[in-house]
Amino acid sequence: MKLENKTILVTGSNRGIGKALVAALLKHPVTRIYAAARKTEDIPAFGDSRVVPLKLDITDLDLVQQAVGLAQDVDVLINNAGVAAFSSVVTGDPDALKHDLEVNYLGTLNMVRAFAPVLEKKGGGAIANVISVLGLASMSAVGGYSASKAALFSATQAMRGELKAKGIFVHGIFPGPIDTDMSRDFDMPKASTQETAENIVKGILADQEDIFPDPMSAQVGELWAKDPKGLERQFSGM
Repeated sequence: MKLENKTILVTGSNRGIGKALVAALLKHPVTRIYAAARKTEDIPAFGDSRVVPLKLDITDLDLVQQAVGLAQDVDVLINNAGVAAFSSVVTGDPDALKHDLEVNYLGTLNMVRAFAPVLEKKGGGAIANVISVLGLASMSAVGGYSASKAALFSATQAMRGELKAKGIFVHGIFPGPIDTDMSRDFDMPKASTQETAENIVKGILADQEDIFPDPMSAQVGELWAKDPKGLERQFSGM
C-alpha cells in the first residue's frame, strides 16, 4: 500500500514500537498521523505538524467512538497498543490474565470494529495488528500474554478474510524481543525500536500479510512455517 497522502492512526504511540512507528511514518509523504495514547501528555513532541495527538484507551468504548468521530479520514489503522502481565496460565493472577486479554485482544477488536466502516467508506485501506512471535507459540512463563496474542492472531486471520471484500488489507505483525520498557527485564538480544518500526513500514508498503520485523522474529517465522510443533517445543523449554 502506498502511504502518499494517507492518514494513519497509531495506538500506543507514547513509547516503544508505537513511538518509533510515528517517527518512521513521518519519513514518508503522509498527510496526517493520529498519535494515540491513554494520556496525551505522554505523547512525544514529534516536531511535525502532521502529528495529531489523540486521547485513546482502546478498552473504553466511549473513547474509541470519540476517536472515530475525530478521525474519519483514517486510511491505515495500526493497532500497536498492548500490555503484558507475563504470568503463568496455571498459577498466575486471574485478574492479570484477564487484563492481557481485555487490552491485547478485545481492545484491539474494539478498534477494528469501530474503524473498519471508516476505511470501507473511504474505498478501502489497511489494518495492521501488532501481535508477537508469542502469538505463534507460547512460553509457559508468559502464558497469559501468549494466549492474548494467540487470540489476536486468530482474529487477524478471521478479519483478513472478512474485510478483503471491502478493500481492507489486514497485516499481522510478529515482533520478537524489542528494546522497550515491556522487555527490559529479559536478558536476551533485542532489536531496536527504530529498526523494527522501519521494517514494519516496509512490510505495509509491500502488502505483506505476515510481517516479521526483526532478526529473531524472521527466524521464528521460518521455523513456524516449516515446523510449528518444533517451534512449540523450542519455546516451551524457554
